[in-house]
Amino acid sequence: MITYEDFEKVDIRLGKIVEVTDFPEARKPAYKLLVDLGPEIGMKKSSVQLVGTYEKDELLGMMVACVVNFPVRRVGPFDSEVLTLGFKNTEGMGYVLVTPSKSTVSLGDRLS
Repeated sequence: MITYEDFEKVDIRLGKIVEVTDFPEARKPAYKLLVDLGPEIGMKKSSVQLVGTYEKDELLGMMVACVVNFPVRRVGPFDSEVLTLGFKNTEGMGYVLVTPSKSTVSLGDRLS
């Protein structure tokens, strides 16, 4: 078990996907994302295994939840700066993204 104080250390923010590119160098099918996390955090890169779940054009503009205070993770030749959150897709490969159900939140808002 973790404590509530442990959970509070994880900084999860709302971002908007502004760019999606293929990532052919990844071991598993993936995309490279550029995510706008609002004025405080700015633009960050993320590698995500979404191929097979999402097409690139449907990801553009999508609001997503990202962990912003993990260390940078090297994925092949790419530095993934944030962890974009998702659940394992039970209907195939990849993940299903965590997104807000309403649009009444702002870029960079912290999950609480």
